[in-house]
Amino acid sequence: MRAWFALAAAALLWATAGRAHAAGIDLLVVLAADVSRSVDDSEFQLQRKGYAAALTDPRVLKAIRATKTRTIGVCFIEWSGEDDQQIVLPWTEIRDEEDGGGAAALILKAPRSFTGRTSISAAIDYAMAYLRKARWPAARRIIDISGDGTSNSGRPVTDARDQAIAAGVTINGLAIINDQPNLSYSAHTHPPGGLPNYYQQNVIGGPNAFMIVVKDFNSFADAMANKLAKEINVADSRDGRLVPVRAGGAANR
Repeated sequence: MRAWFALAAAALLWATAGRAHAAGIDLLVVLAADVSRSVDDSEFQLQRKGYAAALTDPRVLKAIRATKTRTIGVCFIEWSGEDDQQIVLPWTEIRDEEDGGGAAALILKAPRSFTGRTSISAAIDYAMAYLRKARWPAARRIIDISGDGTSNSGRPVTDARDQAIAAGVTINGLAIINDQPNLSYSAHTHPPGGLPNYYQQNVIGGPNAFMIVVKDFNSFADAMANKLAKEINVADSRDGRLVPVRAGGAANR
């Protein structure tokens, strides 16, 4: 199973790389999902399905078609503790529903990567290194962090965030409110001031950075599609400004 997945991922990577624009693409997005121990199996499945569904969502495809090159580059990474990061979907060019469907299939077939602690800083550092491996130059680079708790492993998350911002990368956040937290993780998933405030103060940053608050894992798929569509629209906007999203609980930094 793992051998098949590796071959399929490699085939998709080379197929899409062959069509890449030599002059570059509009946007590179690292989708980075928290799979630490506070995310139980049912929540993990909702989150994984939400990421896959976003890649074929009409809102996302419409936003891609409206960009100058009609193309974005996407990869999907799962992360947990300081040494726990896994590439689930390598850099893939997304133009249309066929591309999105192929990428979604790989995301859905992969086994869960980790169930350890939570290192948002290590996830950012890993994403930065993987951005440097992208085959296409891009007008804009985004690290898209989703999670249900604070960073409790690795170096200070603000250090990793500030270095990414200094390199011209934007970090956006999707703060998931765990409505049925394990009591052992309550301080982690519900920090003083709330998780949205934690993400606002410690995680997101850079040009046009924003955050969306997800009320629970059941609403993750809609929030993820909404967020990705807005990231694409911002990347192609003429004035570079983000239109705030009030209904989805978004907040700008």
